[in-house]
Order: sequence, then C-alpha cells, then structure tokens
Amino acid sequence: MDFGQRMQRRREELGRSRAELAAALGVSPSAISNYEKGISFPKEEILLRLFDALETDPNTLLQDSFRAGSRVLTQGERRLVEQYRGLSPRGRETVRDLVDALCEYRDEAESGRAAEPRVIPLYRSPAAAGYAAPVFGEDFDYISVEDEVPPAAEFAIRIQGDSMAPYIGDGSVVYVNHDPLRPGDVGIFCVDGDMFCKQYHKDPAGIVYLFSLNRARSDADLVLLPSGGRTLVCFGRVILHAPPLPGLA
Repeated sequence: MDFGQRMQRRREELGRSRAELAAALGVSPSAISNYEKGISFPKEEILLRLFDALETDPNTLLQDSFRAGSRVLTQGERRLVEQYRGLSPRGRETVRDLVDALCEYRDEAESGRAAEPRVIPLYRSPAAAGYAAPVFGEDFDYISVEDEVPPAAEFAIRIQGDSMAPYIGDGSVVYVNHDPLRPGDVGIFCVDGDMFCKQYHKDPAGIVYLFSLNRARSDADLVLLPSGGRTLVCFGRVILHAPPLPGLA
C-alpha cells in the first residue's frame, strides 16, 4: 500500500470527506484526490498539516520514505516531524507559520537575486546649490539603486556650490523623489525659469521661503509673495535629514 492509499484509508477511518480535509490543509479537493491517486505529492509544509489533520504519525503514512522517485526522510527530518507532533496545537500552528514565513523569505531572496538592479537617472548638468540648472530633458547617466542610494530615490542631481553646505557639499549628489513636500524639506525648485536647491517653508499667509542651509549664504534665500506674480515649480523632494528651519523674524 502506497502513501496515497494509506492517506485515503486514514481519512475514511476518521469519516472526513475530501472537501473537509482540503479545507483543513488549505488546498483544493482536487489536490486531495491527486495525493490519494498518487498523481502528486504534498509539499513539506502541507505534509506537516496533513499529519495533524489525520491525527497520525509520519511513519504510519510515509513508512520511512516518500513515494517512488522521491528521497527518503533522513533521521533528522523524522526527528523534527516527531517533535512537531509532540507540540500543543498552538505550538504546531507557530511552527507552520514560521515555516511559511521562511519559505516566503527564501522565495523573495531568490527572486531578488535573479532580478535586474533598479536604476535611476543622474543628471549630468551640475545643479548649483544657489542657482542650479538640472534641465530635465538633458542627457543623463543611469546609476544603480544600491548601498548608498536610498531605495525611495527616483532621480539624482549633482550639486555645485556652497550655499547648502555642510549638509550638501560642493560636487555631491543628492537623491530626489516625488513625495509631497513638507515645511523644512529640501527640494529642487524652478523659480521664474531658474533652478534652485533650497529648504522649503510656506507660512499661513501664503508666503513661500526658500532658504540656504548655509546661513552664511542667507543672501541667496528667496521669498515669494502670494501676490508677487512669480512662478514656482517643485521638481522633487531631496532625500535628506535637514536641520530645523531658520528663524523667520
């Protein structure tokens, strides 16, 4: 008598239908039929649930081996299964959850190794911290999103100048995304056609302040009045832990 026949016999001894057993295992009734007919064999995590659902020990169903063509259970595997059977229902559930999580982690890791690394554009034109010029139709290089590149980055710009030092140094690369801009965030802005990298604030009166992080270069700050007629476009939020906003007195 093979595994499928022993499984069917035990199921019938318990008076359980294929549909009932399928529901307990989280599979379809046709999968139970295939197991019993020898067409397929349960995965290891399903097999552990099967022992519990049929209220039997591994040796009764497996008799020391899987069906023909598959490997024999090692002594260590038998011991693990026997230990599992000795746990409380809550303990067995915990083991099943852990096995499911480990299998999911394994599958994700294998999928990640096989996938191509994500890349983002790095614009070649230096973006001056006071008067930047990242023209978004210009040529750019692609860089891989790895290690030092924040996972949330959508594009990058090279900064030139000292008005954002020491947080953004001359020649450094900033990483940018399109998350909503909040007060105190640093962004890439276009004001009346000129590009700027500045710290953003908008007060209750609707006045927009674009600050230099280097307060020795406060002469490069911009103030835009709601009735001033100037145009302001934000190209993105710089991914940066910025200092507190300077005083607005």
